[in-house]
Amino acid sequence: MRTSTGGRVGQYAALLGYLVFLAFPFLWLVSTAFKSPRELGSLHPTWIPRDPTLDNFRQAFDEQPLLRAAGNSLLAALGAALIAVLIATPLAYVMARHRTRLARAATGWVVVGQAFPLVLVIIPLFLVLKNLRLINSLAGLVMVYVVWALPFALWMLVGYVRAVPAELEEAAAVDGAGRLRTLVSVTAPLLAPGIVATGLFAFITAWNEFFFALVLLKTPEKQTLPVVLTHFIGAEGVADLGPLAAASFLATLPSLVVFAIIQRRITGGMMAGAVKS
Repeated sequence: MRTSTGGRVGQYAALLGYLVFLAFPFLWLVSTAFKSPRELGSLHPTWIPRDPTLDNFRQAFDEQPLLRAAGNSLLAALGAALIAVLIATPLAYVMARHRTRLARAATGWVVVGQAFPLVLVIIPLFLVLKNLRLINSLAGLVMVYVVWALPFALWMLVGYVRAVPAELEEAAAVDGAGRLRTLVSVTAPLLAPGIVATGLFAFITAWNEFFFALVLLKTPEKQTLPVVLTHFIGAEGVADLGPLAAASFLATLPSLVVFAIIQRRITGGMMAGAVKS
């Protein structure tokens, strides 16, 4: 009993330490965003600002076009998430239901594709987009985001498809429904939690992405929010800390909201799959 209690206390302590480790950067970011320049330069920093101020937020919007950049990020993220889900859903269905050698090889390639670093693929992608005349365009950036999100989207949706009992599709086939009708009318509604979770994950990935946007977008009018945030750092590497923290805090909020939605959807999808089985 003592060993069991001690192990449980150790688990809770480790979990608490992990939560503190994850929460510390965000809490410090929020604290910095509301501090005055004098307090930011203090040799004795505090968690809670002594004189909270909104000047950092006003200065951030005055110095950089945050709303325009946020709009560009929103268009790119929504477009990438929608297209990735539309492509991944029927492909995941085929890979899950037809377990041939080709399907297994495709699944293995999906897993291997996640290990490719960004630097390895940026040059081929840049050349392809250059030939298509899509450099410095949000459409080209959306294409890159779709390609980058597809492996994970496929891997995630294959698991959701396999959780749907094949007997339901067999019953639909007996009633005369074809493959496409079965996918649209029977399987897709049951995959709704997985489709939503996959789309939201693709949205978060595109919203936070920096490297591709930095390389492919040149004109300031088309730059996304992560790229614009780097403009708060001067030529000598000195950051305008207050406005940078304020802008970063605003840029982080959509990711936190979407991530909270993902958590609920994933849990709901797991429960639904367990009941249907």
